Amino acid sequence: MQDAALGHVRRPAFPLIDRLGQLCISGKDSAAYLWQVPDDEAMRTEIGRKLVEIRQECDRQNRREMNRIVGELETALAASPSPQQVEILQDGFDRLVKLWQAAKSGLL
Repeated sequence: MQDAALGHVRRPAFPLIDRLGQLCISGKDSAAYLWQVPDDEAMRTEIGRKLVEIRQECDRQNRREMNRIVGELETALAASPSPQQVEILQDGFDRLVKLWQAAKSGLL
């Protein structure tokens, strides 16, 4: 976006995306894909791997509040594929992304 008065480009105020942010955002995208194909086993396996990595990053960054949500998502992922299960996954990843953004912006 161009700021005409100052003659320079303003950048959106997004936090730099670290490994935890990448995993949370990617997980959110993967859960959104499951809405179209809820029984895609390869995608479900990928989400499981992402949850393991998110848990490791949360432990490394001492983000205990996020580990609780990861546990909920792991439980949901173990359930039979259904629209309700996908909704739980989407909601959980959305919460993870919001917590990550709040921490990166200094709100947490």
